[in-house]
Amino acid sequence: MTAPQHKLRVGVTLSVREGAQSIWENGVFQNCAFLAHLLNRSPAVSEAVLVNTSGFTPNPALLLDLAGVRMVNLEEAAQILDVAIEMSATFPDDWAAAFRARGGRSAWMRVGNDYVIDIERAMHGKQAMALTRDSVFDAIWTIPEYVHSCTDYFGLTARAPVRVLPHLWTPMFLRKGVDTLPPHRPWGYRPGRDTWRVCCFEPNLCMVKTSLIPLLACEEAYRANPAFLQSLRICNALQIKDDPRFACAALTLDVVQHGLASFEGRAPLYEFMANYGDCIVSHHWENGQNYLYYEALYGGYPLVHNSEFIKGCGYYYPHFDCQAGGQALLRAFMEHDRRLEDEKRSTAALLHSLDVANPANIEAYSRELLALFGPR
Repeated sequence: MTAPQHKLRVGVTLSVREGAQSIWENGVFQNCAFLAHLLNRSPAVSEAVLVNTSGFTPNPALLLDLAGVRMVNLEEAAQILDVAIEMSATFPDDWAAAFRARGGRSAWMRVGNDYVIDIERAMHGKQAMALTRDSVFDAIWTIPEYVHSCTDYFGLTARAPVRVLPHLWTPMFLRKGVDTLPPHRPWGYRPGRDTWRVCCFEPNLCMVKTSLIPLLACEEAYRANPAFLQSLRICNALQIKDDPRFACAALTLDVVQHGLASFEGRAPLYEFMANYGDCIVSHHWENGQNYLYYEALYGGYPLVHNSEFIKGCGYYYPHFDCQAGGQALLRAFMEHDRRLEDEKRSTAALLHSLDVANPANIEAYSRELLALFGPR
């Protein structure tokens, strides 16, 4: 490998559009900020910046100032960067070709389940995304949750080696949101309630994260112990609640027939839980590393989930097992108040493993950054 003789300048693309835009509307914005924040701690990097490929002015609601990362346009990026990382926006083809022609190196950071997303788009006639990329990359970077379903898809279609890197998270954005809450609506789990207000926050945009399994798990728990449940709120559900196929299944359930379930719009987790929630029930399919989990655990909330990546935290149930999910929810209701200290310890260990300041994470990303400068 031909190592560079100087510290690197690295750019991470960020999708900025005109008008309203919030850090909470899509996890990829936090992904970009966390990656750039970590790279600025790397001994191999002189500066990591965010690259605004659109030219629009970022909305203050993106909260990007919290990451302490400078933003540059395409013109400046072309002049200063040694490494370009495509993440939430793509570089124009002519820009990418000119960058590589002068010796720049590039990585494609994939933080979504593109196999499922692209197949769904192809089957349902939606605008294509990763399937149509013709750009050349020195490596594809991804995170552990996509190894099983996406490694070969990434590598074979992009014709580049796939490297698996740690998932990253820090509570800097969450803390900013929590600071906006009124004193009478505090963030964080409050023990001692006789009944629970259960919430689900799956986005219901793709098969990898939907609310039907959490809804069924709550139904299982409610049939076994009706007295524990005060309410069930299914967020991000306005686009599916009136669909006859979803409604047909939902209307068969006691939690719906008895008026306990409601179907809500989208809201930041910290805001919604401070007002309406005591517990979160979640489900994923091939998408088991989510900021939802980390935010819930950071707040001390009981998290019922099926993610093997955080099996030691919260209340785990396997795969699509709704009966086990209902049992895990009831176990959380009975045990969480007396397990708070144990949960805090397991959560602290998990969040340390994700931290952008964790030396192991900095070393892993630094190593792969330098590996981009191997022979082409």
